[in-house]
Amino acid sequence: MTVTEDMLRTYPKSLGNVDERVLARCIDACVECAQACTACADACLSEEMVAELTKCIRTNLDCADLCAVTARVLSRHTGYDANITRAAVEACRSACKACADECERHADMHEHCRVCAESCRRCEQACEELLRSL
Repeated sequence: MTVTEDMLRTYPKSLGNVDERVLARCIDACVECAQACTACADACLSEEMVAELTKCIRTNLDCADLCAVTARVLSRHTGYDANITRAAVEACRSACKACADECERHADMHEHCRVCAESCRRCEQACEELLRSL
């Protein structure tokens, strides 16, 4: 059991109809993806061909921010607003798709882009699964 699952399990009120395992997987995927995107952007900045990676860096940073915000929104349950939650998860899913697409363009040349793209795809899928269950 992850810390995320423990925190959801110990929440003093009902979480409603949400599947706690799906929610926990999405939160954990968002946190992992935020870290991967931050590290990938930093690695891109260290590449000799940094000018060719400008879009990748920007997409990484946008994705990292949206993933971090989404993880925080999904971790709060008091005064829950389904519209805000859905919008955050949809934005995160879109950012993850865009970032994975961009990183995949560079994955053959930069291993950090391949690793980041894989994390983005996992997060995109976790967001999609959570959206289906909301």
